[in-house]
Amino acid sequence: MMKKFLVFLGLSFSTSFFAAFSALPAFGAGIPSRVDISYTITSGTLEGEVNDTLEIKKDNGSRSYSIYSEGRAKGLLALTQPDNVVRDSEGTITAKGILRPARFSDQHGKKLPKVAIFDWSKKSLTLQYKGREEQRPLPADAQDKLSLPYSFMFSRVPGKVIQLHETDGKRVELVRYTVGKETLDTPMGKLETVVLTKQLPRDESGDGNDDGNGGRDKKIWLAVDYHMLPVRIISREKMGIVTDQMVTKISYGEQSDSLKQGRLQ
Repeated sequence: MMKKFLVFLGLSFSTSFFAAFSALPAFGAGIPSRVDISYTITSGTLEGEVNDTLEIKKDNGSRSYSIYSEGRAKGLLALTQPDNVVRDSEGTITAKGILRPARFSDQHGKKLPKVAIFDWSKKSLTLQYKGREEQRPLPADAQDKLSLPYSFMFSRVPGKVIQLHETDGKRVELVRYTVGKETLDTPMGKLETVVLTKQLPRDESGDGNDDGNGGRDKKIWLAVDYHMLPVRIISREKMGIVTDQMVTKISYGEQSDSLKQGRLQ
């Protein structure tokens, strides 16, 4: 049961069609230095909560970001399964508004974390998983599992189809998303959103093994009036588990030393 819950928490984690969005202010304008987002997450009878903290820093004209995400069980389940799922991502924001990760980690309970280290100067990606380490070529469009939903805060969604590479610290996957729009009912009220729907590929992980990636579906809702922040994520991943991560609160504040990034130092 413990393994099942950790898997459950761990999976949560424009053309003329978009003419309606052309009048919006420049993307990235007015984004505060700190954003805190709370979510509920459900999968069948399992319940949990996820809290994300995004911080933006400016130094000598350059910008960097850090994201800390922690998921935990709720209710009676938390008494027997207290271990959390913690993800970290940090990197820079390019002049074109693209998030460029430097390091990502994903830890479930007391297990060794999955880690991805991005060396953009050498175009090399280091993956660390279960005590093993391997190097891969670093695609120019690479994002990690945590940075991807936040990667449209500073630049417009590029057309009706998005194609990029995503890593979870274990593998690198070429992913394609179609782009739509939808009014979403949330605990915060009705939100106008841009919706990214993952297209199910054959094995495109680059390692010659399918690993079940072809069946890993995902849908991401980005709130137009909240800096294109992710407000809902539905995932169908390994073992057929479906998780629904829904926003409950978004708050803005200043940078804080309380942000936990111990593994990213």
